[in-house]
Amino acid sequence: MIKKIHQWLITYPEKISKNQMSFWLSLSLTFAASYAFLALQEAFSSAYVAQDDARQHVFWMRRFLDPDLFPHDLIADYFQSVAPLGYSFFYRAATLFHIDPMLFNKLLPLFLGLITSAYCFGVTLQILPVPLAGFFVTVLFNQNIWLKDDLVTATPRAFFYPLFMAFLYYLLRRSFWPTLAMIALQGLFYPHCMLISAGILLIRLLDWENGQWRLSADRRDYQFCAAGLGLTFLILLPFALATSEYDPVITVQQARQMLEFAAKGRTSFFEADPARFWLYHERSGMIPDIWRPSLLLVGLILPLLLRLRRVLPLGEQVRKTVYLLPQIILVSLGLFFLAHAVLFKLHLPSRYTHNTFRIVLAIAAGIVLTLLIDALLRWSLRWGRSSLSPQQGLALGLSLYLIITLVLAPTTFKKFPKTGYKVGELPTLYQFFAQQPKDSLIASLEEEASNLPSFAQRSVLVAPEYAIPYNLGYYRRFRERVVDLIKAQFSPNLTEVKQFIEKYGIDFWLINPSSLKADFVANNKWLNQYQPITGETLEMLNQGQIPALTTMDERCRVFEVNDLVVLKAACILDQEKRLSSRTPIKVNCEVRV
Repeated sequence: MIKKIHQWLITYPEKISKNQMSFWLSLSLTFAASYAFLALQEAFSSAYVAQDDARQHVFWMRRFLDPDLFPHDLIADYFQSVAPLGYSFFYRAATLFHIDPMLFNKLLPLFLGLITSAYCFGVTLQILPVPLAGFFVTVLFNQNIWLKDDLVTATPRAFFYPLFMAFLYYLLRRSFWPTLAMIALQGLFYPHCMLISAGILLIRLLDWENGQWRLSADRRDYQFCAAGLGLTFLILLPFALATSEYDPVITVQQARQMLEFAAKGRTSFFEADPARFWLYHERSGMIPDIWRPSLLLVGLILPLLLRLRRVLPLGEQVRKTVYLLPQIILVSLGLFFLAHAVLFKLHLPSRYTHNTFRIVLAIAAGIVLTLLIDALLRWSLRWGRSSLSPQQGLALGLSLYLIITLVLAPTTFKKFPKTGYKVGELPTLYQFFAQQPKDSLIASLEEEASNLPSFAQRSVLVAPEYAIPYNLGYYRRFRERVVDLIKAQFSPNLTEVKQFIEKYGIDFWLINPSSLKADFVANNKWLNQYQPITGETLEMLNQGQIPALTTMDERCRVFEVNDLVVLKAACILDQEKRLSSRTPIKVNCEVRV
């Protein structure tokens, strides 16, 4: 029995049949699809659901279906300008079939996950040609990426996984043109990925032999490198020469002076704790949250097991292509430290390590599990008896434990998969704004404003979701809007409110009456980034001054839901005109003694 189990699980390359390959690949894709379907259930749980990052990077694409949406919208224009060409074209192509971009965004992760999984399976077999290893690696990697909301965003960073996995697959197979095609697609969808791939081609010119580095003797390595680096240069050159109205990119000196980049800021980066800053922080750290499921940690012992190939016979089947794993690590680390050195010109340093380290760790862990199970079953075969011996039972039990731990790992997490979906809880509000003219502009300091472009397809002046400070040409204008809105919303002078409305062409004002009080300002982390105006506003409220909008609540209210009130800006202007046009009443008092 054990021999049959061993032969079924561990099939050597020369004995692998197409049916066995199809079985393990299909099983791998089944697990990948099941995780994606869990996310789809959440995505379609309500009529108003949007992935968190899609509220930034996808909402504006509805312009492809209706060019009249978001006219002269600073936020929409900015996010459209920073979208990679391939990414934008891909979504635009979907709209040719009248597919709503937000719907397409929900469906894409399923297909991106399946493509990633297929290439992941293929990459593993180029290193250890045992289908069970491909299954282990694919399942582990899928569990890992569904514990992070990268793939589910279907934004540019989600394309990293399928494109990089495909690059590794074709590189290991020495397929010249497909490898170059993947590099080109990386540049069009996610340029960070292309830099990593170019670095891998460069580092492969070196070989480690007999304890020292030597130049590669394989002529094809030089062909791949020259073509890959040349293609990378051609694709990046337009980016380097292009100018944008949203430039310049923020410098590290400027960022250190902004509360937005502080530990509790909207885009927190700088941390007082060096360990957290360099290792665990989401934006600055080298290995932020890449260790789940915990079974991935067994991948750390792969170098040790490869030194024990005499004890682990299957280790002899591990090909020299396994050296690709340390090459990926070295390139990723190099770009990580380079990104820190030229902060923020290469954007966020963590983008160069946390994705690639996930891939390396999953491949290493899957190979280790395969080697261990093979060793356990081989060890048990030495105790050949007609009945199951304790040693054989132990070997089978440990093997079964490893497999069950792998398969059932998602049940141990409080939240799996992690999707980052935001559910709109005010459908009548979205319907109200959707019925307004397409050029309507809404002013609000409420968190709900972040949902309006996605759910109501109407422009907002500002919202926390769009407070991205990396490009100062954009953020200076955005910050000015926030400061002006804070001044106007809490001003006791109705004339200042009118001036604000006329300056930006506001059509509606979304407020919560309780937000006009000091407690709202004091406890709002987002607003407290905008100093000194927030501090001055809080001081004014504490002194008892009443915002002018308080008197406009009943007069200009056009819609109300829960605690939120929509005021019509034209009504506020009209009220101001009425107040200013009133003729003062003269009272002539004559005192007689």
